[in-house]
Amino acid sequence: MKIVYLITGSGGSFYCANCYRDMLYFRAIKKVPGTTAQAVPLYLPPDRGMNTENAFDNKVFFGAISLYMREKIRIFRNMPQFLERFFNSRPFLKLASGMAGTTRTEGLEDLTLNMIEGDNAFRPEEMKRLVKYLISESKPDIIHLSNALILGLARQIKKMMDVKIVCSLLNEDDWIDDMVEPYRSRAWKMIAAESVYVDAFITPSRYYKEHFIGRTGVKGDNIHIVPLGFDPPGYNKSDDYSRPPALGYFCRISHYNGFDKLADAFIMLKKEGSIPGLTLNVCGGYTADDKPFIASQIKKIREHGYQKSVKIYPEFSGDKKTEFFKDVDVISVPVRKHDGYGLYIIEANSAGIPVVQPATGAFPEIIEMTGGGTTFSPDTVEELASSLKVMLNDRDLRAKLGAAGSSNVRSILSLSNMADGLSKVYNQVLI
Repeated sequence: MKIVYLITGSGGSFYCANCYRDMLYFRAIKKVPGTTAQAVPLYLPPDRGMNTENAFDNKVFFGAISLYMREKIRIFRNMPQFLERFFNSRPFLKLASGMAGTTRTEGLEDLTLNMIEGDNAFRPEEMKRLVKYLISESKPDIIHLSNALILGLARQIKKMMDVKIVCSLLNEDDWIDDMVEPYRSRAWKMIAAESVYVDAFITPSRYYKEHFIGRTGVKGDNIHIVPLGFDPPGYNKSDDYSRPPALGYFCRISHYNGFDKLADAFIMLKKEGSIPGLTLNVCGGYTADDKPFIASQIKKIREHGYQKSVKIYPEFSGDKKTEFFKDVDVISVPVRKHDGYGLYIIEANSAGIPVVQPATGAFPEIIEMTGGGTTFSPDTVEELASSLKVMLNDRDLRAKLGAAGSSNVRSILSLSNMADGLSKVYNQVLI
């Protein structure tokens, strides 16, 4: 069985759940028995660390710069191929991947709709180039799309190849719901229309399956739940009980992910004085768009006199991530919007660190699987602070939940179990 995974590349300046998800999917695909796997980037090259580890293809199809310029600048609508190749050269695409605008929907609404529908965004010449490359390199049995925002490819590819299409679903609403009307409603309707060209969908949670069905109106008979999994390294949790309790935040540092809510809860706990020496450790990176927001949060903390109790880690991978995990006792990412999974929960639990999350989205479902944390409701700063206070003041509870989370992530949410789930879906669509 030959699988080609079409991914949408991204930059590496912040903890990107979608990038990490793509990496996990490709790792799991490669573990499916009897499978030859290939990952081909679209729009932007993948983060360098991801590419080095996973050997994604060096070619990038439908380069982001030419897509954008054809959409926004009339004189480039019929851009000659030599100019397209120039704009989509690797140096230009790497530059584009680091731009803040790649994480915002503003001004990209029409382009998003075109990519979902496919007819306008994916030019025939580039489609032919992609299909020719796929046939010559791998002759795939299945093409696996990384998300529903590129569903327009399914219909186009099936016109030119005899191949099955599988599509991952997770957090497309993060992008679509930031668009203004009528684009938002049109996007979901287009996804529903294009979904008929997909043989199977895969999503990691019951919550997101139901959410996707509710947004699109599709029947959902071919949506399969395969939890994301990974094989975490071994972490040596610190037993230094002389260190004051430390609260951790592990995600992109943004308003969207609720960093200000955690900062407010931290300030409330410091004011109470019930947890002497409490610190707030922050890891996850940020974009240029996030800088004013982060500055306002640091200013708020400074005005209360707690700036010396905050530590921001400049990197969020490798040794720095390991250091961060060793330095914290509880992790919370109180996102504003309901999350379809929450990989940061799995990562925290794998390191033996319990989490405290709002009882929204897929969080109750994921924490029930791992046993590595608690949820709170209603989703208010006061309730967050109260739940954190319980966890931070109970070392035995932290140890119990941390141990359960670490064990269950390794047994239930392993990469092998994820590969088994993918294998069942792939074999079913090939029958």
